[in-house]
Amino acid sequence: MKEIKISEIKGIKIGHAQNFKGATGCTAIICEAGAVAGVDVRGSGPASRETELLKPVNMVQQIHCVMLSGGSAYGLAAGDGAMEYLEEQGVGFDVGVGVVPIVCGASLFDLVVGDPKCRPDKAMGYEACEAAGTCEPAEGNVGAGTGASVGKFLGPERMMKSGLGIHAVQIGDVQCGAVVAVNALGDVIDYDTGKRIAGIITEDKTALSSTEEVMYAEIGRKRNVFSGNTTIGCVITNAKLTKVQANKLASITHNGYAKAINPVHTSVDGDTIFVMATGEVEVGPDALGALATEVMARAICRGVKAAEPAYGLKAAKDFK
Repeated sequence: MKEIKISEIKGIKIGHAQNFKGATGCTAIICEAGAVAGVDVRGSGPASRETELLKPVNMVQQIHCVMLSGGSAYGLAAGDGAMEYLEEQGVGFDVGVGVVPIVCGASLFDLVVGDPKCRPDKAMGYEACEAAGTCEPAEGNVGAGTGASVGKFLGPERMMKSGLGIHAVQIGDVQCGAVVAVNALGDVIDYDTGKRIAGIITEDKTALSSTEEVMYAEIGRKRNVFSGNTTIGCVITNAKLTKVQANKLASITHNGYAKAINPVHTSVDGDTIFVMATGEVEVGPDALGALATEVMARAICRGVKAAEPAYGLKAAKDFK
């Protein structure tokens, strides 16, 4: 296995757009030739776009973009910008009188971090598409990770800044990468060491605490938990997959969330994973599932480690 740049996966372009003052942004993952896609939504509070059409029984077999964004449900408007951009490029599902780009997406909740009235919109989504492929996509406080945070069980005063992470590898001819905006209620665990690297912090903000222990301590209390979290990501691969296999891969890859986030898939997270497969090489589906799990877990850790302190929130870099 060797680490590669995600831009080495042919046919995929990734671009960010953001408003740093407002603390929000979006990330476009584009496959103009079309990618076989799947999705799995595990959290109970999702904000998503066009996930229903990814069910194997439905007609559309390929998509052209996954838009990850902040802004809660308002941020789904960024997908409209991708629609406009791709239509201008002649990219989309041929309906006889033109093309309809198939744009899926999910949004995370970042409204309490910056300006709650600043949200990704159509113009920002278009901008992210314009930026796609122009350079290697950045990590940290960019795109959908601009306003991302973790460790929110006790509210904004005890949470930490997180960000967007990217990781990609190659084994033989098989390539697999992940793009993820880390915005979890829980804590983030280092994939290699098993140590907590971000999440809920102590009251004096000098050290990391444990969300799990805090939750256990008040297990008999019904707390009005700070809501609106959601880790959203996309697995990108050059493997040949059917729509059924792409959906199964999305499901398996949630194991990567479980390896890197604790607790995960809570009632106030809308945790979602998309898959985009370009169909170039044969692959063993189970081996790819194991690989995607590791790649996603590492991308989550990278998103946390790349994050810079911002908006009054400390980051993992503050606790080295």
